[in-house]
Amino acid sequence: MNEFYHLLPAVDALLSHPTVAPLLSIYQRDVVRRRCRSVLDEIRQHIAQGTAERISSKEEMADAVARLVVARIKADFAPSLRPVINATGIILHTGLGRAPLARAAQENVQRIMAGYANIELEMTSGKRGERIDHVRQLLTELTGAEDALLVNNNAAAVLLALNTLAAGREAIISRGQLVEIGGSFRIPDVMQKSGVLMREVGTTNRTKLSDYADAIDEKTAAIIVAHTSNYRVLGFTAQVALPDIVTLAHQHHLPVLHDLGAGVLLDFRDLGLPYEPLVQDSIAAGVDVITFSGDKVLGGPQAGLIVGVKAWLSRIQQNPIMRAVRCDKLIYAAMQATLQLYFKNDLLQEHAVLKMLAESVDEVQKRAAEILRQLAPQIAGRFDIGIEPCQGQFGSGALPLEKLPSVALVLTPHATTADELAQRLRSGSTPVVGYIQDDRVWLDCRTILAEEGKEVAATLNGLA
Repeated sequence: MNEFYHLLPAVDALLSHPTVAPLLSIYQRDVVRRRCRSVLDEIRQHIAQGTAERISSKEEMADAVARLVVARIKADFAPSLRPVINATGIILHTGLGRAPLARAAQENVQRIMAGYANIELEMTSGKRGERIDHVRQLLTELTGAEDALLVNNNAAAVLLALNTLAAGREAIISRGQLVEIGGSFRIPDVMQKSGVLMREVGTTNRTKLSDYADAIDEKTAAIIVAHTSNYRVLGFTAQVALPDIVTLAHQHHLPVLHDLGAGVLLDFRDLGLPYEPLVQDSIAAGVDVITFSGDKVLGGPQAGLIVGVKAWLSRIQQNPIMRAVRCDKLIYAAMQATLQLYFKNDLLQEHAVLKMLAESVDEVQKRAAEILRQLAPQIAGRFDIGIEPCQGQFGSGALPLEKLPSVALVLTPHATTADELAQRLRSGSTPVVGYIQDDRVWLDCRTILAEEGKEVAATLNGLA
C-alpha cells in the first residue's frame, strides 16, 4: 500500500478543492487547514497499517479526502447540546437537564436574551439597582420569608450561607443528615469548603434534641438541618421536629440553616401524592435561612434560592462569594416567569413539572395510543410494539420511595438487541431516550410532552 502515499493531495490543493473551498467562506482558513492536515495524518496511518481504502488515482483520492474534511468540519462544529425527548419516566432527570421550563419562562428568556436588559438598573431613578429585585417580592410573598436571594445552584447557596453564618466556627448537624447530593457532592465536603467545622450529633438512625443541646458551646455558630430528600432511613429511627430545633437554637441565639433541596412550594397532597416538606413550613417553624433548588420541583432554571430572615440574608448578600455565584439575566428571566405561575389559576396546566405529576394514567394512556396509531405497518418487520403499564419516578431527590403509575410503549426487537435499538433511538434527529428492562426498550409516555408525540412516532417510523 505504500504506493498510495503519492496519491495524497497537498494541503493547499485540498483548500482549493471544489468540495472544500466553500468552507473558507464560513470558517477561518486556519481552521479548515488544521482539519485537512488531521484527515491526511489519519489516512497516512491507515496506509501504514494496511487498512486504507483502495484508490487508483489522485483525483479519486482528492475527492475522498475532501469529503472527509467536510464531514470532519460538520462533526466538529455541530451543536453537542441538543433537545431530546425524555421517555425515561423520570420527571426530574439530572442527565437531561431536570425541569423542563414552562412556556412563559421560555418566552421570557427569548425576550430578554437578544439584547440589553435592566438586570441592575432601577428604571425610575436611573441609578444602579439590585438584580435580586426581579424576583425578591415574588419569593417573599410565596414563602412568607422576609427576604430572598438567588445564586447559581443549591450547592452554592449552602456553601455561601454556611460561610456567612459559621466560617471558622462549628455548625451542628445530625449524623443521619450527612447526605450526598449527587455527583459525589457531600454535605460534609461542602461544610469543609465553606470554612465551617462540622460537629456531628446523634447516630445514623436516631438523633434526639438532647444531642443537639449537649453539643452547643462557645464554638457553636449555627445548627444545620439537611432534608434527606434523596433517600429514607426506615425502621428504628428518630429525628427531632424542626420547630424544636429552632426553639433550642434561638434560646442560644444561634441561627438555623435548613437545606431543603427540592424546593416544594405546592402541597403534594393536593395532587394525591405523599407530603414533602414545603418551604413555607420551614418559614412557619422559624428557620432563619432556607436553601433549595430552582430546577427541581420548583420547575425553573438551574439556580439556588435562599430565603429567610432579612438580617441574616443581608449578611449573606454582602459576602464576597456572592459575586462569584450570582446569576445572569437569562436565569432571572426564566425564574421570574416561573415564580409568577404560582400566582395564577392555570398553574397545573402551564407548569411542566406539576402538570406531569398531576396527569392521570388515563391521559398518559391516550398519548401512548395516539403515538401507536401514527406508526407505519413496516415497523412490524423490525420490532414488536405494544402498550404496557409501568412506573415512573420524580428523580433529583424528591420522594425517593414514591413510584408514579404510568404507561409505556414497549419495543421488542427482532434481529437486534435492546441496547442497539435504544442507541438508534438516541441517534435520531431528535433523540428519544428511554430505558431497557427485560431485554426490551421502554418509552414511558408520562414524560413525553403532548407536542412531542408526533416526533416520537416519526422517529419510530424511521427505524423501519
